Amino acid sequence: MSERKDQLEDSRALQLLDRHWKWVTLAAWVILCAWFTYNRWAQIYSFTLVDTDDNMRISQVRALLAGQDWFDLRQYRLNPPFGADIHWSRLVDLPLAGLILLLRPLVGGPDAERIAVAVAPLLPYLLLLFGLALTARRLVHPAAYALCFVALFSAGSANGMFMPTRIDHHGWQLALLSIAVAGLADPKRARGGATLGIASAMSLAIGLELLIYLALAAAATVLFWIDDKDEKRRLAAYAATLAGGTALAFLLFASNANRAAVCDALSPVWLSDALLGGALLFAIAFLSPADWKRRLALAAGAGIVVALFHALMWPHCLSRLEGVSPEVQELWLDNVREARPLYRHGWRIATMTAALPVTGLIGWALLAIRNRGDRSLFRRTLAAAAPLVAATSLLLWQTRTGPAAQMLGIVGAIAILWVLAPFARSIRRPLFQTAAIVLLAMIGLGAIVPTVMQFAPAKKQTPRDIAITRANRQCNSLAGLRPIAQQPKGMVFTFVDLGPRIITVTHHNAVIGPYHRNGEQIADVMKAFRGNEANARATLAKYHADYLLICPNSSTTTLFLAAAPKGFYGQLNRGQVPAWLQPVELPKDSPFKMWRIAR
Repeated sequence: MSERKDQLEDSRALQLLDRHWKWVTLAAWVILCAWFTYNRWAQIYSFTLVDTDDNMRISQVRALLAGQDWFDLRQYRLNPPFGADIHWSRLVDLPLAGLILLLRPLVGGPDAERIAVAVAPLLPYLLLLFGLALTARRLVHPAAYALCFVALFSAGSANGMFMPTRIDHHGWQLALLSIAVAGLADPKRARGGATLGIASAMSLAIGLELLIYLALAAAATVLFWIDDKDEKRRLAAYAATLAGGTALAFLLFASNANRAAVCDALSPVWLSDALLGGALLFAIAFLSPADWKRRLALAAGAGIVVALFHALMWPHCLSRLEGVSPEVQELWLDNVREARPLYRHGWRIATMTAALPVTGLIGWALLAIRNRGDRSLFRRTLAAAAPLVAATSLLLWQTRTGPAAQMLGIVGAIAILWVLAPFARSIRRPLFQTAAIVLLAMIGLGAIVPTVMQFAPAKKQTPRDIAITRANRQCNSLAGLRPIAQQPKGMVFTFVDLGPRIITVTHHNAVIGPYHRNGEQIADVMKAFRGNEANARATLAKYHADYLLICPNSSTTTLFLAAAPKGFYGQLNRGQVPAWLQPVELPKDSPFKMWRIAR
């Protein structure tokens, strides 16, 4: 009798979760946003934008609000008067600019920016929660979505893309990817195809980082149709919205530079591919022969046409999309931390990054086995799992796929708990039953690895590690940069990663930031610090530099000292300063060293 009563109460709770899922999702978003804001309050108040792209984003927004043309994304405070070519679009600038314009008359410019950088990253987080909720409801159980919000606490890399002050575009891309996966999971064919097409077009408008996952989603949509002729409505809706949405995104957001045939952003290259591919997919959906073999032949033919078109029309886009020279690749890109494979980051980082994606893979496999009896549900389950397989595999190439892998693993992880919970509850011994449920919950909510890691011996920080961490923090802080900002305005020659922060919080200009289209400037800066004094002086003269600024012990300096211990930076580090550099007096606790350059 008691067992039946418990079942009735569970059923009622599940029905309530199902009925009010939108309000529950909204409430979860409010709670998580409040928690994130509380944890990042110090960074918000101090306007701490740690990542170079966050600094560049706010500088781009300021330029837009100051009257720079909508389609001109050059940053003219880097490498003036020519500017730096930035490959982004204005789409992500819109919420930031809108918030600043709305708040500036009420609280003033500085506080308007503080609020904007705190609020803007949280907006796509709501999209992310709805995307996860929809996928879980459609593939796991209508009430299972609530577990996703708990599992998110184990997705540190994914959550990091949405934290206040994290205003770069990656959060928006992850959110749109979650919506795209929800479109794949949608049992309503036309709605699911349209959702996927619109999310893909918006993601392409922002950047190409998630191109491989969008391509997998497109392939899955075609395979749906090959397997089932009735999926033609999904395929047609996807084709029309992808082509139309990409064309509209290009017209509204493609910068002047991106209207050339560039490979690293939405340009005529990818627009033409989307238009051709969309037209062909719409045509074959309209034809939809009854025989699956004929559908397969039509799909294969369409794929071959698009591939040949891309290869013949845009052969320069068949290699790495950044298009950097081998020199820039060696000097800079190969040393970018997030571009390294996961196994080069140490076992702690590797374990914490890969735990949720691997758990998710197991969960998706269990879910596919459970759903195999329903052909449509089985197809959609496999399709939604495919991007996670790609993201987890790509961790062996670049760690930057970690946030996507964690986000994509969440629904799979909670599926472990949902699918196996009935078996755990069937255990008759109360102690064993409780232990099994707790273990399943920890696995399914992604908590088991973080919990175990708490008991692992912490890595002992060496004095060098402590010095690097302190330098990275202090050289990015407003307090550390205030004395720099008090110097007469000029061109500052400094590390590539410091350039965006310099132009964001001081009135100075800088040579360049870590943006691959500006390979000449990046190579010049890297070689100036690695080469000899004569080369450094010639390079500083080339950019009409007024100041030389370094941050001793920061991460960048380790590259210079490892590659060229006797190079120009190595000489400065040892106190061997040439006479043409005149020291600028800074506070004793300043993390910087600065010199004026004698003409």
